[in-house]
Amino acid sequence: MGPPLRLNQCRSRLGAPPSLPAVCGRVARNPGLQVGMAAFAATAGRLLGLRAAGTEGRLLRLRGAGLQRALLQPASATGDAAQRRQVAHFTFQPDPEPQEYGQTQKMNLFQAITSALDNSLAKDPTAVIFGEDVAFGGVFRCTVGLRDKYGKDRVFNTPLCEQGIVGFGIGIAVTGATAIAEIQFADYIFPAFDQIVNEAAKYRYRSGDLFNCGSLTIRAPWGCVGHGALYHSQSPEAFFAHCPGIKVVVPRSPFQAKGLLLSCIEDKNPCIFFEPKILYRAAVEQVPVEPYHIPLSQAEVIQEGSDVTLVAWGTQVHVMREVASMAQEKLGVSCEVIDLKTILPWDMDTVCKSVIKTGRLLISHEAPLTGGFASEISSTVQEECFLNLEAPISRVCGYDTPFPHIFEPFYIPDKWKCYDALRKMINY
Repeated sequence: MGPPLRLNQCRSRLGAPPSLPAVCGRVARNPGLQVGMAAFAATAGRLLGLRAAGTEGRLLRLRGAGLQRALLQPASATGDAAQRRQVAHFTFQPDPEPQEYGQTQKMNLFQAITSALDNSLAKDPTAVIFGEDVAFGGVFRCTVGLRDKYGKDRVFNTPLCEQGIVGFGIGIAVTGATAIAEIQFADYIFPAFDQIVNEAAKYRYRSGDLFNCGSLTIRAPWGCVGHGALYHSQSPEAFFAHCPGIKVVVPRSPFQAKGLLLSCIEDKNPCIFFEPKILYRAAVEQVPVEPYHIPLSQAEVIQEGSDVTLVAWGTQVHVMREVASMAQEKLGVSCEVIDLKTILPWDMDTVCKSVIKTGRLLISHEAPLTGGFASEISSTVQEECFLNLEAPISRVCGYDTPFPHIFEPFYIPDKWKCYDALRKMINY
């Protein structure tokens, strides 16, 4: 078989520069290359939470930003199951199948988003979708097939310029058309911050309602995903909660995502719709095929209780559901779980009504603690429900640091942190 070959030797034999698929094909046919490439694949695999054990592998394709990268991954990982990292810090809990909206179909979250966009384009001939790579289906496949169905004039790519994407969307919306802009990751929405805060949010006010861009909706994948590190894991909702004139929405499930997105698109105010990207494929449930709407600014009590109120939004709602189950099982504590859904304007009435009943409040989100939206909820509840509180309000959030990569399991506010905070409240 001969000694193992180094990667630079592979390059010299294959020609420069070799494509990775070509290298992988050569490896599959050459046992000598397999041994040398096994170490390379193992190193690359560890970087992405994958493992490359042995010399036989299959090609795993990862799509992102219009690029395809290939790594060797074993078809089976015998004996490694105990060492495999578990990315998800929650268990998705689907809602009961809705009966009031007609025929349903099993969809994950990104398919529910696609369905909502499809419904909007079919209903509104002025609606257009644009952003980085959306014509190709998008990084998370949320716009797959829409360009082929509705044409390149209604679903099209833009340059990699978030400020330009939102500015373009404002202009389209001012003309009366429906603009649906995609920011590829919420972490990259900040170049568009001025356009959103100083233009979109204030357009109606500064023109005395002569003009507005209320038909603008900005979509963005949001939150941690297990391996996104500091530039693909952020939850920036609190930045926009300080800005009158826009609405900020975060769904918890496919059913909620479709109904809330359709409501955002048809709302007469600019909306930012953050989509929990860890749920794109992890969350699957029955979703109506036809369009339907879920009201904005209405929180939902998804589990009634009498001892503690748990408030969250997006992915964290499922963490809170697990905390509620643990509290009931281990402490005999009854928890009321509330999905806020709309961050701005938020439903303070539902939250305060619950706290008056339970006397305790725990709020949790992935974003850093300081200045997070939990602070606003806590302050309001303290002002409105002070005499009803049995314990200090508790916030379980991310740390005041950039979002880490390998330390993500320690950073996220998982069920154990939330449960510990709840236990302290009960014992206060």
